[in-house]
Amino acid sequence: MTFALPGISRRRHLWGEVWREAAAALVGSGLLAAEIAGRAKGYGPPHHWVWVDAGIGLVSLVLLLWRRRFPFWICLVLTAFSAVSASSAAPSAIALISLTTHRKWRPVVICSIGGVVAGWIFQFFFPTPHPTVSDWISSVVIGLLAIALCIAIGSAIGARRLLVANLRTQLMVAEDRQHLRVEQARVAERARIAREMHDVLAHRISLVAMHSGALSYRTDLSEQELRESMTIIRDNAHAALTELREVLGVLRDPTTVSTVPDAPQPTLADLPALVANVESTDGPVELDLPDDLTGLSELVSRNAYRIAQEGLTNRRKHAPGRPISIGISHDASDLHIVMRNANPPAQAAGDPRELPDSGLGLVGATERAVLVGGELTSGRDRAGDFVVRARLPWRRDDS
Repeated sequence: MTFALPGISRRRHLWGEVWREAAAALVGSGLLAAEIAGRAKGYGPPHHWVWVDAGIGLVSLVLLLWRRRFPFWICLVLTAFSAVSASSAAPSAIALISLTTHRKWRPVVICSIGGVVAGWIFQFFFPTPHPTVSDWISSVVIGLLAIALCIAIGSAIGARRLLVANLRTQLMVAEDRQHLRVEQARVAERARIAREMHDVLAHRISLVAMHSGALSYRTDLSEQELRESMTIIRDNAHAALTELREVLGVLRDPTTVSTVPDAPQPTLADLPALVANVESTDGPVELDLPDDLTGLSELVSRNAYRIAQEGLTNRRKHAPGRPISIGISHDASDLHIVMRNANPPAQAAGDPRELPDSGLGLVGATERAVLVGGELTSGRDRAGDFVVRARLPWRRDDS
């Protein structure tokens, strides 16, 4: 059986019990000696009641050990003992302090009234020789002051314990929130890196895969066409590695000094160059881009570029050679992107030109739009064309 409070070591608890028991025994012995010296009834020669009082005091010290488990009943029993035993007054006071720490005032009031009544009973059955009215008044006043002091001490201890418990709870909540923020930051960083990796590699690698797949089944190509295809594969493989190094540069140790500056991330200003490169290999692209993009933030412009790039990559995977239109416009508050792929012709199963679909491109594009406060929707219209619509907030760089 243990009587230790939560959060208190056993050694500290044992020391607390020892000094409380010692203090109760010392004060109880002093009160018993005072009654003997005052020759109160039963305490003077031949000291008939002294040994009974001492026995009740020892029982009170033992019962005091259970005050934490049964605070009200132990306090009530010890208060009843103090009505016939001077040495039980000190254990009764400690029990009242312990009861008050729970800050439940109805049991405290009951035990306090019981303490006052117990004092009167003791004075009535064990009076000192020749008692006066002033002796009764002084006994009542001292008893009330002692009870008030016990209640004040217990209330202060209870308030301190409640404060410590609240602080401990707040600390645990703060630690949990910190762990949650760290985990959320890790997930967000992983998602950001995954989006960048997908956007950078999917466009280039899909082009490499398409041309290399064509070389595996086209046996009628001339040497000039073979060289052109090999050149496209080589250039896009090199470009993929270069862009991959640029993305991984964000993970580099900031204390590492590099002599080569990082290349700027592409924005909508780089979209015409991307379209020109795609048109030569994948098919016609109709681009409608505003001439004036002044005031568009770099973050939104970069995300808009990546969304358009994903649309071109999906065209290469699912509708190679089919026309695609990219319309970009803006109003006072939003940037609008509409991409429309013509309905692709059916491909035979196992066609080597059919590229694998990761299923993450539109997911990443949607996340990009949401992260900057916009939205993205995709699906087929009534004509069977695949349409992607995105709305991004038009934010100025100085906002």
